[in-house]
Amino acid sequence: MFNKLKAELDAELKKLISHIDKKYGLKSSSGPLYKSLKDFILRGGKRLRPILFMTAFRGFSRKNPKNLFRCALATELLHDFLLIHDDIIDKSALRRGKPSMHYMLKKYIPRNKNLRFGGEDLAIVAADIIFSIAVESFLSVEENSLRKEKALLKFIESASYTGCGEFIEIMYTGSSLEKIRKDTIYKIYDYKTAYYTFAAPLAAGAILAGAQDEEVEKLSRYGIYLGRAFQIKDDILGIFADDKKTGKPGISDIQEAKKTLLIWRAYKNSPPKDKLQIKRVLNKKNAGKKDLIAMRRIIKQSGSLEYAKKETKRFFRKSIETIKTSRMKRIYKEELIKYSSNIINI
Repeated sequence: MFNKLKAELDAELKKLISHIDKKYGLKSSSGPLYKSLKDFILRGGKRLRPILFMTAFRGFSRKNPKNLFRCALATELLHDFLLIHDDIIDKSALRRGKPSMHYMLKKYIPRNKNLRFGGEDLAIVAADIIFSIAVESFLSVEENSLRKEKALLKFIESASYTGCGEFIEIMYTGSSLEKIRKDTIYKIYDYKTAYYTFAAPLAAGAILAGAQDEEVEKLSRYGIYLGRAFQIKDDILGIFADDKKTGKPGISDIQEAKKTLLIWRAYKNSPPKDKLQIKRVLNKKNAGKKDLIAMRRIIKQSGSLEYAKKETKRFFRKSIETIKTSRMKRIYKEELIKYSSNIINI
């Protein structure tokens, strides 16, 4: 079911790019902008958010309103908008195994030392354009206006939550590990990942379909639990997986001094010597392969890796327990559970 849905979403995304070009004349007025937007938006991805949106909608409605797929793709475009900003903040050169937006746009800037803008400045503008297209796409669906307004509000809220999560995470980057609390880490996970990736697409799809508030709340809780499990798993992959699998350097989380659950637990449970090593690595401007190997050793020896795996399973179980009580159509509920299992790979 979801493979077919992804193929349909990919096809609609290509149509959307053509629609944007025709409406705004991007290809003729600004070739570099058009090429960069097209390349970034059409890059490979799981289309996780629009798939969840569509599943929630179909789980509560038999209707197939015009531009429903385009509306669902607003969640994917929001994701692209946030990724571009995230890459600028993290100074990441890669995204999905290819140059990040600001690196792509650098090549179009004339070599002139008097210029006061760079690829980052152009990427911010490109991201803002993507966000406006996302809102326009969401509003294109021909459905009950009150439900559409309510669903759009949920969509907009997800962008606000993500921005808050990003801000909190950046502020905590400079804080010492002694001051970091587990509930703060989970708050960042909820705001920065779980809400806009899982909870909001599910809730917005259900709201648009006319689901009762109680059902929308269940889907939101399911999404938060699943989002936590997803983020912890992503943190593990970020340090222990091969670069080719993640599409970004394995050292990136360490170089960015991110206070993940893995790092927090490792620091908390390590002897003074290893605590000092963790601090040194996180404070390094150019942490390298040796530092990554050292961090992997400490994370394993402290029991942090096993702890993180247990937390992943715990939140995944809570998500399944929650979704099982939903009154959405059985076939979509079962597919959602199966899809969730594949995402977390448990």
